[in-house]
Parts: sequence; C-alpha cells; structure tokens
Amino acid sequence: MGLLDGKVALITGGARGMGAAHVRLFLDEGARVVLGDVLDDEGKALAEETGALYVHHDVTSAAEWSRAVATAVEAYDRLDILINNAGILKFGRIADMSPEEFDRVIDVNLKGTWLGVKTVIEPMKTAGRGAIVNISSIEGFIGAAGLSAYAASKFAIRGVTKSAARELAPFKIRVNSVHPGAIDTAMVQDRDLMQEVDADAFVKSMVIKRFAKPVEVSHLVAFLASDRSSYCTGSEFTVDGGLTTGAGY
Repeated sequence: MGLLDGKVALITGGARGMGAAHVRLFLDEGARVVLGDVLDDEGKALAEETGALYVHHDVTSAAEWSRAVATAVEAYDRLDILINNAGILKFGRIADMSPEEFDRVIDVNLKGTWLGVKTVIEPMKTAGRGAIVNISSIEGFIGAAGLSAYAASKFAIRGVTKSAARELAPFKIRVNSVHPGAIDTAMVQDRDLMQEVDADAFVKSMVIKRFAKPVEVSHLVAFLASDRSSYCTGSEFTVDGGLTTGAGY
C-alpha cells in the first residue's frame, strides 16, 4: 500500500526540479496527480512519462487556478491535496532591483500561493477533508543579501499558512509549510546568484555538508499530504541539513 493511495493531488510548478520529484513520488505512493506549470514542453513530457495529467497553469491568474482545480475534479471526481510548489527566485540587491522585478516575485511566490489556498477550499470541503502544503524556504526564516523579494515572499507564506490553518480547520483541511535549504535544483544554480556566493564557504557552513536531492524534500511533503500527519497543521518544517541551527563557527 502507498502512503497516498486513493488521493488526488494538484502540484504546481511540477515540470522540473522539486516539483517533478513531488510528482514522481506522489505517483509512486498511489496518488493520482495533476501537475501544473508554464513550462509546457517539460510538463507534457513528464506527464507522458509518468501518467500524471498536465495542465498549463500560471499561478498568478485566478482564472487559471480555477481551470487547474476543475481539471483535477473533472478527471478524478475530487481533490484531496494541494502542493503549492511553484516559485521563482530573482537575485537583486535592493538598490538595484526595480519595483517591477519585486512585484513579479511577490506575485508568483506569494499571490500564487494565496490563490491556490483560496481556490481549493470548496472542492476540499466537498471531499470532506484536505491537505495543503505550501513550499516556502529557509529564506522564510533568515535573510540573505540580494534576496529581499524572495525572502519577503517566503516569510509571508508562513503567515498565509498559519491564517489558513486556523480558518480551514473546521472543514478538516490542514495547512502546513515546508522550508527547504540547499536543494540541488536549477533554481539554486542561477548564474547571478552563484556569482555572489562563495560555494566552498557555504558548504563548510553546513551541518550536513552537501546539497540535498529534491526527493529528500518530497518525502516530507508526501508525509504532510498524507493521513499520517493528521495532527499537524499551521506548522513549519525545515529540510535544510541543519543550516538554520546557528552560526557556522
């Protein structure tokens, strides 16, 4: 038996990176999966390979949220799980970043998450219960030079998660946030960001001295989406190899 047998999950930003790892593991654990993304070629290829259902999904659009949720319900008659995974990272120091660049990060990472929570409430109420996992970051706890917009969005996801957990508990809908650290994805290989980071010093500062594989996050996400985490809501879970334990000396 799988951890997620019989459940229907919508995973945003599912075409690559952590999102693709979530898709694969959820399918392995018995879920039926709808993956959304704006990367149509990669999303369709992953769907064809795995048997997931792909939908083009811009998370900043309320209309596209409605379409993605409707796709899941029409295909599988219910929606039990939402993984708010879609996100972008834009490096730029405050003095250099334009307001438009700041707004874009906030729109995708924060507004996209909020819209997702809002849109799945009714189908989850119909299903009688639900689990929402919002993917934040360790940048939701600490700041880094050049990541003011990203950190602002990830701090804010913690607040949305806690408010939603309190609002939705009467409907047996649980809401938690996951905070990855150094995960080996295309996002952390961003050229502008990596130019600003001393990679050797960064690894030396780690408690577990390596980058994580995306699936190492997926295992925690699957647990929070499952009935085994039935008493967890409004909580924050780090997958950071100990990065947030303290100073690296």
